[in-house]
Amino acid sequence: MQEQAERYDVTRYERPSVTVDVVIFTLIHQELHVLLVQRRNWPFEGCWAIPGGFVDMDESLEWAARRELEEETGVRDVYLEQLYTFGEVGRDPRTRVISVAYIALVRADVQQIRVSEESHAVRWFPVRTLPEQLAFDHAQILAYAIGRLRSKLEYTTLAFQLLPEQFSILELKHIYEQILGEKLDKGNFYRKIKEADLLEEVHVVREERKARGRPTQLWRVRRDRALEKQFVFRWREDRLERGG
Repeated sequence: MQEQAERYDVTRYERPSVTVDVVIFTLIHQELHVLLVQRRNWPFEGCWAIPGGFVDMDESLEWAARRELEEETGVRDVYLEQLYTFGEVGRDPRTRVISVAYIALVRADVQQIRVSEESHAVRWFPVRTLPEQLAFDHAQILAYAIGRLRSKLEYTTLAFQLLPEQFSILELKHIYEQILGEKLDKGNFYRKIKEADLLEEVHVVREERKARGRPTQLWRVRRDRALEKQFVFRWREDRLERGG
């Protein structure tokens, strides 16, 4: 075995470069946003792009994704999930590049974004009003990420990462509607989310500014299920009307 390894010619095949791209979503003013950086260098100088970069030889894909995300935007300590691998020939004018994309949801109020030496700016963009042109094939990556995010709402707890520890069910419903781009029936949503047996009442109520009706009951994810990443919530059965 050792002899075979020593005889192996590592130059026999060309080596494509590998990059990572991280699609980060959040809610700002109750609207779904994505984090983009404005490129400083060629190629696509001046264009907005998904944060990312090249993978070093001595690091894993996820470590590279975390490193690039923090270096380019300042975002750190987030739950990343691998999205898809994009490898069309010619997707990068510099060389043959294969990109592994990741997806994450964060709360914008607990992350402080900053610009890096490789970009002119870093900014949250509403998903419905993105820049006219994105660098590389990032428009395709972003569209794929939005589609995956919507499909995962039915069986994962990803949406809860956009909420504080204590929240109202109405706030949770609004997050689902923003990501799905659809209105959900209020009664059916409440029933389905409670049937999932994921939440517990907090012995705290929120006094609303407008004195109407009773105070809002707050909830949190059950502590014995807080680490679970999957549950069943069939929102497709609860569509009311399509939104923008």
